[in-house]
Amino acid sequence: MNFNYSEKTISLRKKLTAFFEENILPIEEEVSAFNYNPDNRWKRWPGMEDLKIKAKDAGLWNLFLPQNYGELSPGLTNLEYAPLAEIMGRVLWSSEVFNCNAPDTGNMEVLAKYGSPDQQKMWLTPLMNGDIRSAFLMTEPQVASSDATNIETSITRDGDDYIINGRKWWSSGGMDPHCKIAIVMGKTDPNAPRHQQQSMILVPMDTPGVKIIRPLSVFGFYDSPEGHAEIVLENVRVPKENLILGEGRGFEIAQGRLGPGRIHHCMRLIGMAQRSLELMSQRASERIAFGKTFKDFSSIRQEIAQSRCEIEQARLLTLSAADKMDKEGNKTSKDLIAMIKIVAPNMALNVIDRAMQIHGGKGVGPDTPLAHFFVAARMLRLADGPDEVHMYQLGKSVINTYAKNKI
Repeated sequence: MNFNYSEKTISLRKKLTAFFEENILPIEEEVSAFNYNPDNRWKRWPGMEDLKIKAKDAGLWNLFLPQNYGELSPGLTNLEYAPLAEIMGRVLWSSEVFNCNAPDTGNMEVLAKYGSPDQQKMWLTPLMNGDIRSAFLMTEPQVASSDATNIETSITRDGDDYIINGRKWWSSGGMDPHCKIAIVMGKTDPNAPRHQQQSMILVPMDTPGVKIIRPLSVFGFYDSPEGHAEIVLENVRVPKENLILGEGRGFEIAQGRLGPGRIHHCMRLIGMAQRSLELMSQRASERIAFGKTFKDFSSIRQEIAQSRCEIEQARLLTLSAADKMDKEGNKTSKDLIAMIKIVAPNMALNVIDRAMQIHGGKGVGPDTPLAHFFVAARMLRLADGPDEVHMYQLGKSVINTYAKNKI
């Protein structure tokens, strides 16, 4: 394993860091305050489009997409993208500036890998240009959606159309004012073999029958402007050409989509944890209690040392997973992807919690990003599959491996 950064990554990392210092960090509090203000909910911070133009002009655009799409993508590997995503993780809203924000990244990967030429022209190109946003509708309130075969939303063929009926929630991106298209997972044939019942289909958000019921908050955070929506699909009719790849291919597409999405979350989580470590170190150097600076207390040093160890362990595991994905594909890398999806959110929660504790009251308030980091990390123990599912599958794989190779 060679995790040295490529020349391309070194150059992009320098450019991205400089862009952050010049354009992101100086306005971080302004943008966060705008997004947290209930009067601005589901509105876009007015300067976002200008920032995106600057990022595009700087060549910091669509960095996540491994395929090369000419000027719209630099064609980085997962290993090359990892340190860049880590930088973006330092400010929660910053990924959109570089068109590297979920769920658009996963949706673009689906369209790039599985979409027809017409689907790519209609939806992938404007997504890659940053002209529109998208949503991903998979999870349902009535069933345990961590088992994707439980999905009940129906996708029924009717002549040259499909009719969709169901209820979705935690539909990330669904509240964004620029959200124009959703990828919906549902069942086209409930009588087919278990993993061939599901399909994915493209549904424009302005299609009759698409009803946003409510936004869902996470510990009081609405993640405006994209948000997480509960959506009812009532006799939604779309042309048969909107089906992605073919009937019964939904589970296959989901597995292809979630692998990169999971590791992207982990890359950003490391960025959150790294920034939390830096903030707690700065706080420990400034605050005095009982006649001593925080940094001179042994317990504080131990907390910071432990955090540094845990971040580096998770960073190396993420790079290892990314490297294997690049060399052997997502399917072969599923155990490493599961490991990092278990490890990274829990690591981040531990580090962020220590940072909050060292900050005291300031750590749980609005004057640092720590509280929102904590909420994001906690949510990511559920998003793209809860810890228990990953441990269940990983444990099964480990047992099978060693049971066949008795010592």
